[in-house]
Amino acid sequence: MSDTHPDLDPATAAALLRFYADAGVDLPLDEEPHDRLGEARAVLERVPPARDAEAPRLEAVAPAAAVHADSAVQDAKRIAAGCGDLAALKAAMAAFEGCMLKRTATQLVFSAGVAGSRVMLVGEAPGAEEDRMGEPFVGRSGQLLDRMLAAIGLSRTENVYIANVVPWRPPGNRTPTLTEMAVCEPFIRRQIELANPDVLVTIGAPAMQTLLGLKDGILRVRGKFYDFNTGSRTIPALATLHPSYLLRRPEHKAFAWRDMKALRSKLAATSISQ
Repeated sequence: MSDTHPDLDPATAAALLRFYADAGVDLPLDEEPHDRLGEARAVLERVPPARDAEAPRLEAVAPAAAVHADSAVQDAKRIAAGCGDLAALKAAMAAFEGCMLKRTATQLVFSAGVAGSRVMLVGEAPGAEEDRMGEPFVGRSGQLLDRMLAAIGLSRTENVYIANVVPWRPPGNRTPTLTEMAVCEPFIRRQIELANPDVLVTIGAPAMQTLLGLKDGILRVRGKFYDFNTGSRTIPALATLHPSYLLRRPEHKAFAWRDMKALRSKLAATSISQ
């Protein structure tokens, strides 16, 4: 491979191929290597510039995409509303074709933990490990989350229910787009309603912004409780930092510990009031 592209050594090329494979790009790895970059440039050089008359056709793509997204959102709302329990919701989401992420993901990542628990955690979307295992929050970030929960007496195997706003992994573990979040939002809202927790915890900025409608940064709003309407009642919702963020910024783990203590206090107060 280095013979065809002298600037790319074999180790770098292998790492690049692994990145593309992890992002969901299909690569014909068994064919003879050649200079794809050079070929692409040669093709582009042969393409004539677009005439002015062709420009309006490009502008028409965005409205068409917007119409498709709006239709998918409406379909998701209708389908979610018709699901009477979590099993029916999972089956409906598995059959749903309105989110393009389904085409590149390995599988639907619906939930983990114990449905009906007093605490429900909602993140943004599955990563590579979650996509392989079919369960949210596994790998290093999931292990850290489990330790955070254990510190206040909670466990996904006993008294916590976990899901994501987007149940399919975005390629390359990128953040879901606003359109992808909007299409999947009716499903997670119905999932929260059916799980019926006493306290909701949003993990990370995208989940916080989607479910709580907050536009400030996560460091500004974390640690505070907000009202969340499940559709049938209003429950307290806490915004906190994502474990993957804490792995990159361990100095902020103190914030997460304060959030966990706030959650523990809220559960105690809610139990007494009931």
